[in-house]
Amino acid sequence: MNNLTDQTLQLRLLRRMLDEKQPLAECARALQAVLRSDRQVRSVWYFNWQATAGIYSPEGDVRGWPPGPGDVLAATDQALFTQLQTQRQLSLVQVSAMDCWLSRRMRRAGVSHGMIAQLALFPQQQGAVVIELQADAPVFALDTLILLLSEGLHTSEYNTQPLQLLSTDPAPAIWVDAQGQLLEVNQAALALLGAALTEHAQQALPHNHKQLVRSSLTQQRVIEEVAAQYGERVLLWSYIPSHERVLVRGRDSTQHTQQLHDAAQASRLYRLITQNTTDLISRHMPDGRFISATPASWSLLGYWPEELQGMRCQKLLHQHDIMLVEQLAKNALAEDGYHTMTVRVRHRAGHYLWFETASRAIRETYTGAIVEVISVSRDITARVKAEENRRRLAEVVEVNTDLVLFVDPNGLIRWLNPSARRALQASAAHADWQLADIVDAQTLQALTQHGWLAADEQGVWSCESRFQPYADAASFPVSLVLLAHTVAGGERYYSLVARNMAERELREAQHRKHQEELAHTTRLITLGELTSGIAHEMNQPLAAVINYASASLRYLQSADMHNPALQRVAQGLERITEHANHAAQVIKRLRAFLRKEPRRMQALNIAQVLHDTVQLCAWEAVNAQVTVEQQTLSTVPLIYADRVLLEQVLLNVLRNAIEANREQHHATQASRILVTVQQQGQHVSIQVHDQGAGATAAQLEHMFTPFYTSKAEGLGLGLSMSRSIVEGFGGALEAQAGQLGGLCLTCRLPVSA
Repeated sequence: MNNLTDQTLQLRLLRRMLDEKQPLAECARALQAVLRSDRQVRSVWYFNWQATAGIYSPEGDVRGWPPGPGDVLAATDQALFTQLQTQRQLSLVQVSAMDCWLSRRMRRAGVSHGMIAQLALFPQQQGAVVIELQADAPVFALDTLILLLSEGLHTSEYNTQPLQLLSTDPAPAIWVDAQGQLLEVNQAALALLGAALTEHAQQALPHNHKQLVRSSLTQQRVIEEVAAQYGERVLLWSYIPSHERVLVRGRDSTQHTQQLHDAAQASRLYRLITQNTTDLISRHMPDGRFISATPASWSLLGYWPEELQGMRCQKLLHQHDIMLVEQLAKNALAEDGYHTMTVRVRHRAGHYLWFETASRAIRETYTGAIVEVISVSRDITARVKAEENRRRLAEVVEVNTDLVLFVDPNGLIRWLNPSARRALQASAAHADWQLADIVDAQTLQALTQHGWLAADEQGVWSCESRFQPYADAASFPVSLVLLAHTVAGGERYYSLVARNMAERELREAQHRKHQEELAHTTRLITLGELTSGIAHEMNQPLAAVINYASASLRYLQSADMHNPALQRVAQGLERITEHANHAAQVIKRLRAFLRKEPRRMQALNIAQVLHDTVQLCAWEAVNAQVTVEQQTLSTVPLIYADRVLLEQVLLNVLRNAIEANREQHHATQASRILVTVQQQGQHVSIQVHDQGAGATAAQLEHMFTPFYTSKAEGLGLGLSMSRSIVEGFGGALEAQAGQLGGLCLTCRLPVSA
């Protein structure tokens, strides 16, 4: 009985929707609801005939109906439409045998038992309904119902109900008779109560529904807002009498009731929070004046809430933060309605505190203008100071030239500062850094046995070690300090601070080397002094040798020289005299070079000075298999310089060239040095070209810097002193690439006026 009543109510709803000319899709859903209320029906789909396209298009609830296969433009249902014009009803078996687009879609949906009937919901509109029946239902079980629907949907029956019951009314509405029985429902009521209208209405309506209907009709008055609980919903029903019927109109007040409940609970919670929270909750006018504040204002600022009322918040702000509040915060609240800022607020005692304030704008409902601002402020002074200290410490660690590593007792390196990354050549590709990769086994053993324990007990442990970079570069010495740290939760972590001692080691090695060089220089000075004395002592025997050889030669020349033996003796005496004179000249030049005299400037023939200098280093060139070639002009103008100092400069330049050739050719291959003398305007240029390895641009830039040297045993003072001497003469000493592939040192000296 209830099923028949529900179907009747749904049919009346469909009739009303058609009378109101509701959209076709909504009317199709109502028709589907009427047919689905029959227990023999499994599924229902409604189709509208598209005359221009020649196909049936689904309307209403299309769940379970698949899209059509193939090309849509080539699809057609014209044969089915023509057949329905004559027969009006067909079984689905008959339709599946036809070649049309709807039959192909029906087969894809798996629908095979049921019927299709021509059914138009509106005049001048062609449509069809596909009904899938239960397996045990006969194919034409709904013939009568379909016929009644086709004939009765557009007939004008009684229209005695008022127009208040609209299918488009968003509120559920029900017509009941004097006994409270359902007569008609609208679409909203159907959506609320579902298919079982009669059964669900007894649960959704007030429990004294029949008494309310009688009272409304008897007293001819409206009974408003009668509450009823329907599941989790709260419904408010109003009873409106009309003749012998009553319109029961409902309203879902679940949200409103919940809001009232939540508001009451929130109000209690707000009072509890504001009375006990340590944060300052305040209300402000748009210009910043306090409306109210919580009691936390006393503990935070030294003001009672009553004292803050009417005070502008700008009065409590630091002067540098007033602009932030008046411009940035005001604009953010106007645009977004929410803003968070960190400002300095003055305490009543005069000192400033850091506050983090979150503000939200309260707007007027219709105009959107800000009428109030609610702020929650928290004292973060301790946090700001801690963050500032951490930031400073982090900056110190980042820019520290010492190597800082965060390590674990298991040997894992967690983090390295930039100095450590550069020194260890650690790239971002290194995912797992291990101490074992950069320190030796002895240091790891010392850390395991003593380091971690000492750091835990005493906070610090130190040792000396060496670091091995990741890129297989040369290791370098470090002084290690292991530090233990404790975070707030009691967790321990460790930092390893390493100071690179390579520079100190290099300085110590250089110091030792300089000490050795100075000792060697001292020995050379002593040797020079001894050499001067020896040269002086050698002059007398050499003079005697020369005298005796000359006298013997004169005696032989006065004798009979036809004897071959005497001729050979005379030749030997001549050679003795020649070599003795040569030795005397060498000793003379050596004594002149080593003689300690004040600077004596004089006009010099540079070709002669160069020749004498080459003779001084000739033995060294012969040992290195180096040939010194000289290219001088036939006439060279005189220069004005100190001969001894000039010889010292030229000797230093020549010896450097011989050493460069020896290093490049390893003293096993013959090489040569080219010395040229040219006149360039008012200067005489002496160029010494070697066949050494040459020099880079950086080496050329620092070549004349004191103590800069590329030699393993050099002091780095020779070229620096030589340039100073040449510049003292008014000249210049320069270096550039040479003609023989090595280096060229050019000495320019002014021509004597």
